[in-house]
Amino acid sequence: MKQPLGVILAGGLATRMGGGDKTLLSVGGESLLSRIIDRLEPQVAGLALNANGDASRFADTGLPVLPDSIEGFAGPLAGVLAGLDWAATQGADSIVTVAGDTPFFPCDLVPRLLLAAEGQPHPLALAATPRTGDEALRSGGKRVNRHPTFGLWPVALRDDLRAALGDGLRKVVAWTDGHGAGEALFPAEPFDPFFNVNTPDDLAHAEALLKGAA
Repeated sequence: MKQPLGVILAGGLATRMGGGDKTLLSVGGESLLSRIIDRLEPQVAGLALNANGDASRFADTGLPVLPDSIEGFAGPLAGVLAGLDWAATQGADSIVTVAGDTPFFPCDLVPRLLLAAEGQPHPLALAATPRTGDEALRSGGKRVNRHPTFGLWPVALRDDLRAALGDGLRKVVAWTDGHGAGEALFPAEPFDPFFNVNTPDDLAHAEALLKGAA
């Protein structure tokens, strides 16, 4: 299979951050977006950004900006669809998506997603981390925490996804479970690599994590 293209999902409203573009917030003197590009670009064959509104605010990245084709901020799956439609024009077989507010995701995300999808009819897999102790109890005994914005998605299923969105589907795992998606399990120590910045407190925590890793 060809190396996937990468799509950064930044089409949300950032309501818990007070609106605006979370991807442009600074952590350790660099924007979240810059940090995410640095992590994802070496893992993929090409890169684009899913975002709505005026694309010129991301001009300095040099990335194609892909708006949702589904109106009304339909959630991450709308961004996935935008990425798949773009990938189809590039002759790609698949994309890997990452969230635009998650600066510490694994540097081996893509190869492990590809491995998790081996032997399946379509290259489809989500990232996951283990649940233990109280977290597992609170989740009703579920052993893993899936991260649905971090996934490998097949271009061949884009029309299936488009139809599902048209029917009102919004929950990522409802669609991926229907297609037997694999899971790539990543360690959650020393901290969850899929920690995302939703609030000002999260931004401060990201700064602290970065200093701890330095």
